[in-house]
Amino acid sequence: MPATDIKSIIDIHTHVISPDTVRHPLAPLGGTQSDWSRKRPTSAADLIAAMDAAGVAKAAVVQASTAYGCDNGYLAEAVAAHPDRFTGVFSIDMFAPDAVATFDRWHAAGLTGLRLFTTGSTSPGQASWLADPRTFPVWERAEALGVPVCLQMRPEGLADLTTLLDRFRTVPIVLDHLARVVLSDGPPYAAAAWLFALADRPNLFLKLTSRTVEQSAEGGSTPEAFFPRLVAAFGADRIAWGSNFPAHAGPMARLVDAAKRALACLSAADRAQIFAGTAQRLYPVLADRTEVTA
Repeated sequence: MPATDIKSIIDIHTHVISPDTVRHPLAPLGGTQSDWSRKRPTSAADLIAAMDAAGVAKAAVVQASTAYGCDNGYLAEAVAAHPDRFTGVFSIDMFAPDAVATFDRWHAAGLTGLRLFTTGSTSPGQASWLADPRTFPVWERAEALGVPVCLQMRPEGLADLTTLLDRFRTVPIVLDHLARVVLSDGPPYAAAAWLFALADRPNLFLKLTSRTVEQSAEGGSTPEAFFPRLVAAFGADRIAWGSNFPAHAGPMARLVDAAKRALACLSAADRAQIFAGTAQRLYPVLADRTEVTA
């Protein structure tokens, strides 16, 4: 694929870690800090430098739950300092008595997405609370404000996901890493049948990350077999790319190049949607059309 084929790139899955542990003390969700946040701490300035080197125009910075839990202070600080480059995706305690007020506070601080962390490197398995009715007031607030909700989840959470998709039909629900779907069986991707069966839910969006790029080439799968099938089912306008940098080891330029190679089997229009258009749809604050040659 020619280097100039994609004019604008937006990354919807990045993280930042402050070098100042006094102002921004570590308080990881579940009490265990992730290896990546300890070994590859990346400040807002570091992230911008990585984006510039990779040709990434803008980014959604996702709360580093395995470093800060639900304290979005550094995330908000980074977004406030660089509103021309970042928006933020915050996390809250969904069961706190003031959860809705906390949601409003972070949203007012310029963070335009919510993330629910129900699995991860320090929290194996799938949490059982995802569709707990006690969380519904926050979902209702997200629906009222048009805030997309990212779900860090596994396929075991399918029943909860379906409940949420059906109950909150106008909330854009974004599956981080395609919910860790298994692709290694290859075409016709029987192990991913549950994901394809959700294609008729118009409020479901897919976050195609560096993890997905790697999984698309494992076992019997190839990018050329998987990604056209994914786009045919969901449409490129419901798929957005995210590097997962620095949780995914960089440099970011390497992750961008890997994604470009994997998606070269798609049309130019579909690639433009996945690398920028869908991100702008989910996070309109990123939609000012500034282009960076990639």
